[in-house]
Amino acid sequence: MEWKGRRQSDNIEDRRGTSTGRGGMGRDPFGRSGMQLPTGGRRGGGMSIGTIIFLIVIYFVLKMMGIDMLQLLGDGSMQQQGSGYEQSIGERPSQPASDEMTAFVRTVLAETEDTWNGIFKAAGKTYEEPTLVLFAGRTASACGTASSATGPFYCPGDRKVYLDTDFFRELNDRFGASGDFAEAYVVAHEVGHHVQNLTGILPKFNQMRQSMSEVESNQMSVRVELQADCFAGIWGKYTQQKGLLEAGDLEEALNAAKQIGDDTLQKRSQGYVVPDSFNHGTSAQRMKWFKRGFDSGKVDSCDTFSGPV
Repeated sequence: MEWKGRRQSDNIEDRRGTSTGRGGMGRDPFGRSGMQLPTGGRRGGGMSIGTIIFLIVIYFVLKMMGIDMLQLLGDGSMQQQGSGYEQSIGERPSQPASDEMTAFVRTVLAETEDTWNGIFKAAGKTYEEPTLVLFAGRTASACGTASSATGPFYCPGDRKVYLDTDFFRELNDRFGASGDFAEAYVVAHEVGHHVQNLTGILPKFNQMRQSMSEVESNQMSVRVELQADCFAGIWGKYTQQKGLLEAGDLEEALNAAKQIGDDTLQKRSQGYVVPDSFNHGTSAQRMKWFKRGFDSGKVDSCDTFSGPV
């Protein structure tokens, strides 16, 4: 994908200098639920008396020097307010970094903005551009605390896309999906959820799922995710029309869609599949709907809610 030298989006919030440690809710990328892994340390999480005394002595020594450790520790904390989380006042976001990965993400986000601004304008509507949050380790969102294990996701509560900076390496090493267009597909998929949020699809789904069984909710979730894949394909079509795609780029995106299908992930992790637990779609379905959006470039071709998927 030829992305260098193109417009970069300003809708980036870089929190990599302020993320608060590792851990958090353990989930596979793209929202698959999982179990939180136990952390290391002493059994029961306790400290010895000698350690406690040592820490107390250090605290008072630093206090005499004018350094308040409690205040320093509190500056990086997160506090829950209302239905989500917010950064504490002492946590000051850093300026966007100038590394190549950041430039790539900003460029891809700008391309999605151009695509959806044009589509919405043609329909007589205004596209409200989302913010993309770059973080490392752990950060806060209106949907709860996100960790490096969460993977990329879109939070409708604050209309932001969250992306851990290490995920692209994981996409290559863990999922076998390499290439810049594969990485761009990930961003375009999450922006697709933002489009669903703006058009009322996501709020309607979240309302309906309250009265659904787990199996029914998973089935509807698959349709939501496949539509986001189709929307990502539409972005890919517009990118191709600009002459930005290189040989093999489409194959990179299709391979990424294949590697993150529910059946492929379950076979890799546990050796068998449980179709009732699918919530993103099979590899074949994800490839099919991305390709449908890519081939047509039209939103009305992405109706995953009518008929079989």
